[in-house]
Amino acid sequence: MLEKWKKYRFLFEELVKRDFKTKYKRTVLGMAWSVLSPLLMLLVMRLVFTHFFGRGMNHYTTYLFCGTLLYSYFTESTNQGMTSLMSNAAIFTKVNVPKYLFLFSKNVQTLINFGLTLCVFFLFCVLDHITFTWKFVLLLYPVVLLMVFNVGLGLILSALFVFFRDIQYLWGVFTQLLMYMSAIFYTIDGYSPMVRNLFLLNPMYLFIRYFRKIVIEATIPSVWFHLLLLADAVFVFTVGCAIYKKYNTRFLYYV
Repeated sequence: MLEKWKKYRFLFEELVKRDFKTKYKRTVLGMAWSVLSPLLMLLVMRLVFTHFFGRGMNHYTTYLFCGTLLYSYFTESTNQGMTSLMSNAAIFTKVNVPKYLFLFSKNVQTLINFGLTLCVFFLFCVLDHITFTWKFVLLLYPVVLLMVFNVGLGLILSALFVFFRDIQYLWGVFTQLLMYMSAIFYTIDGYSPMVRNLFLLNPMYLFIRYFRKIVIEATIPSVWFHLLLLADAVFVFTVGCAIYKKYNTRFLYYV
């Protein structure tokens, strides 16, 4: 694995640079859109939902920002990962290179965008009078696992997209539904214990909930919560790797 990395390091770095240049090509604000996009989404959601869900809730803007921050990273990473193979077909059909490099380069680009927005998020925390504690260091745990989760899901989606182009439309509908099921703009406190437990089946809710517990509640999630997050990320990543390994040679016949 290390030898492969050394061999294709230059290609990987060039792919990341190309993805950045392509994304912001012919835009006036350039990389600023990485920050503005989630902020505009946050503004819209705040204007729409504050009256209905945020009344009487402390730090509702930060509560919303936690959800939009992580969910935007998730959707951007998986949407770009899904088309990573097809958009680079002209390269790997002519040159024998590891196909997962194209997906990894997309994820590095979206991770950098996420990091920029995360800095703005911390600024919002200051403005919202959130107390910073040493527990904020633990936010690395869900960020790393979400990155692994996104890569694994990207491996699955990009492989499916090669064989079934309809997957992009189905994924768009699914992510829209998933957004409403992730408690981004509302709380689940009013639901019964059984319904609240069902939310734990949604990995995105777990990632968002972890952020909120650290940032807003200043509490560390339980051990089983950590294990549940780890299990989701490892499972999806393992399935993605297995699919790539099985269908790697067949991709060439469908692009």
